[in-house]
Amino acid sequence: MATEKKITAYEVAEKMADEDNLIDLAELFKIFGDSTRIRILYALSMTELCVKDIADALGMTISAVSHQLSILRRSKLVGTRREGKTIFYFLADEHVNLILAQGYEHVTE
Repeated sequence: MATEKKITAYEVAEKMADEDNLIDLAELFKIFGDSTRIRILYALSMTELCVKDIADALGMTISAVSHQLSILRRSKLVGTRREGKTIFYFLADEHVNLILAQGYEHVTE
């Protein structure tokens, strides 16, 4: 096995990501740190759903789901589409699905 060249603390400091971006990353992981939000994201990874359908699928109240969806929307993890009076929710992009899938794979290995 080839040995990797160790880098110095100075080199690490030079390559460090911007502090603001790291703070944003920590905030993103806080959003993923709530099991209710993970359940909602997991459901949305299968298909787009309205609030009532999410609540029914997860055995939650519409109010509780709406609150969590609000957080997920502000975090840009979930998008919406309106059809008449009904708003459908979906994962904002493939990155969200990838994070969920890789996390799930990690915990089930």
